[in-house]
Parts: sequence; structure tokens; C-alpha cells
Amino acid sequence: MVLDNEALYDICFRTLKLTTPSFGDLKHLISATMSGVTCCLRFPGQLNSDLRKLAVNLIPFPRLHFFMVGFAPLMSHGSQQYRALTVPELTQQMWDAKNMMCAADPRHGRYLIASAIFRGKMSTKEVDEQMINVQNKNSSYFVEWIPNNVKSSVCDIPPRGLSMASTFVLRSSHGAVQ
Repeated sequence: MVLDNEALYDICFRTLKLTTPSFGDLKHLISATMSGVTCCLRFPGQLNSDLRKLAVNLIPFPRLHFFMVGFAPLMSHGSQQYRALTVPELTQQMWDAKNMMCAADPRHGRYLIASAIFRGKMSTKEVDEQMINVQNKNSSYFVEWIPNNVKSSVCDIPPRGLSMASTFVLRSSHGAVQ
């Protein structure tokens, strides 16, 4: 997985509005993202995945072995969330290049495969509908020769301090992450 200091600092400055981000702020972003990637191994869920399923679904081409990761919602560890997020809002934020932990825009390439891990109380039906909407809306970015190239998981346990969150793992044909 590609974690890039430049992208992490951009998230801290632009999204989290921090004037002087510390290494603790960067570590918070990284730990939230990696915790989201592995949450289905640690907690029960409705649509669980494990590392084997992730590996099988995300690595059909071993030469393209770098993953882009993203997280939503992005907020500093000292802030409180004052409004309830919805699955559509999480999905939109998750697929936004500004929420990627590497300074590469996946839209400059084609999406090969993706995994979306949702955490919190939500229906799998709503998650599936949102994933279909994303695929339909962004169909020109997805390669057509890999069927069913978006996998989703729902873990019932949200991250501490949040009612729901989502983590995103993407393999793109973008040259910066090949």
C-alpha cells in the first residue's frame, strides 16, 4: 500500500485545516486507514472479507502490486463529529482523490480493482446500491475486461469516536503507482 508524506500533509493542510501538522497527525491518518483495511479480521460483520479474499481479488496482476488507499470521513483526532454521515456521503468521500493517502490521482489511469470496507451500523443493501452507483457513474474509469472488480465489506463495529467510516483500497493503472 502506498502511503505518501506529500499526500498526508496535503490532507492535514487542506482537508483537516491544520496549520502545523505533527507526526502524530500523520500517524493518526495512517492508523485509521490501516485499521480500516484490517477491521474485518478483528470484528464481526455482515459482509466480511479477509486478507486471503483481498489478495485474491486485488492481485490478479502481480506486476501491478501497489495499492492506493483512502479513508472517509477525514477529521482530526481531536475533533468531534456533530452531524450524522450517510452511506452515500461516505462513498462519495471515499472515492475522492483528496482522500487518497498517496499523491496520485487514480482518475489519470483506469481502475483495475477496488475494495470498499464500510464500518458501522448500515445495511448491506445500501452499500451495494452505492457501489453500483459509483460503478455506473465512473464506468469510463473501470477496465471492462475484469468483471465484478469492486468488492465491498461491511463490519458492524465502527472506529472509536465515529458512527461509521469507510476505507478504500484501489489498484489503478496510473503510472505513478505501478
